[in-house]
Amino acid sequence: MTIRERWVHNINQLATGEEARRKRIAPLAGTIIFGLVTLFLVLSLMVDRALGLAAYIPTGVGIALGLPLLLVGLYFMMWSVFTFAESGGTPVPINPPQKLVTVGPYAHVRNPMLAGIFFLLFGIGFLLTSLTIVLVFTPLFIVMNVAEVKAVEEPELEMRLGAAYCKYRDQTPMFIPRPWKKQG
Repeated sequence: MTIRERWVHNINQLATGEEARRKRIAPLAGTIIFGLVTLFLVLSLMVDRALGLAAYIPTGVGIALGLPLLLVGLYFMMWSVFTFAESGGTPVPINPPQKLVTVGPYAHVRNPMLAGIFFLLFGIGFLLTSLTIVLVFTPLFIVMNVAEVKAVEEPELEMRLGAAYCKYRDQTPMFIPRPWKKQG
């Protein structure tokens, strides 16, 4: 068994395991994820300061671009969290809803939570006038998350939810809705 397969298997074991255990571990996992994102933001700001890059985004431009992106990101993140909560789970991979969620933002894209985080990070980057967050960290974060979704999350969802997930995956875009194509 490869490291990736073992990782998928371990997440699946946690996600399908005892509910009380999932609920105990989920806040810790969520805190770790939030902490890692925060660490990367702080490191990006340190790089900006060290290289003198903050001056390249004027404050007015940063606010004009950053605030709408931040608000859109927060909206999609919160909509996703509430949709998962209504379905009996959390966005933390080890305590997801036990059934496939295809309503709310999930009717339009498979990963609205991540899409919201991407918007949020670009918004924070512009608001903090951080060239490193806008041009390096957020694009790198997107690439890393797409790779993780493809290598770990989707195989685990297929393992846990079976053919229903495969059909949903094949019909629903990952991040960008297709308004011209009816979902479902």
